[in-house]
Amino acid sequence: MTMTTQATLSGLRSVLFVPADRPERFQKAGACGADGVVLDLEDAVAPHAKARAREAALSFLAGDAAQATSTLWVLRINHIKTLAGLEDLLALHQAKHLPLAIMLPKVESVAEVEAAAAHLHRPGGGPAIVALIESSRGLGVADAIAGHPAVGALAFGGADLAADLGAEMAWEPLLFARSRIVQAAATHQVAAWDVPFLDLRDEAGLVREATAAKALGFRAKLAIHPAQAAGINTVFSPTQRQVERAFQVVEALARAAGGVCVLDGKMIDQPVVLAAERTLRLANRLTGAGRDALASPVVAGAIAS
Repeated sequence: MTMTTQATLSGLRSVLFVPADRPERFQKAGACGADGVVLDLEDAVAPHAKARAREAALSFLAGDAAQATSTLWVLRINHIKTLAGLEDLLALHQAKHLPLAIMLPKVESVAEVEAAAAHLHRPGGGPAIVALIESSRGLGVADAIAGHPAVGALAFGGADLAADLGAEMAWEPLLFARSRIVQAAATHQVAAWDVPFLDLRDEAGLVREATAAKALGFRAKLAIHPAQAAGINTVFSPTQRQVERAFQVVEALARAAGGVCVLDGKMIDQPVVLAAERTLRLANRLTGAGRDALASPVVAGAIAS
């Protein structure tokens, strides 16, 4: 995994799941506004359809339609301890074109990541791995999983984890698990993606949960319907006011020429500046909202770093 790939994964806001046995949906998914699309070979595909889905996904990823979009295409394979997962890895090992990222379901050990990374390795590196934490065992070793050099993001599999814990799939019962995933991701400077919101009719609920996830430290939220992308993107995008404040923070510390300064009566130190730099980089990538900051060499450097 390259630094560019890691930065790309960290800059995503919404990531949409699409069944890989429905190739007629691929291009529509890429055009819905989601930053990333997961072509799903696992839970969304019946056992008898997995071979056909695998062929359709790999064919699409190698084609011009996928290359022509700005969408980040991710492939979720089956668990590598299953026959379908082994067949997925073999097909990827032989494929001429690999997606930028591979999602591994139900990851419970670093050994699983290591095995997948070994089969996916190519000269110059291989795809980044998005590790789905979906069980109590996986949650217990989330820090070690996040620390593997091939891992570019941790994703929260809330439904499976709730079932494993015997807990209700609601915010409060899963807050501890969410916090563990965010902490593990932050320790190793990889992205954390929150679980999909399952009620497609409750847009307000989606926004509330996405807002709470962002406040907790998640960088993005998974989605199960194209209509969810817009709301998630809005939540995870910095506002113009936040961009302006981030600009002021970076400039203030640069003028102070020290480790700490005061801006509008509030102390500004390095952690605050790092958060401001992330805001400027994301704003610049998304809409050019950080373009005014580029006039300043100090802030331009923060965006580029």
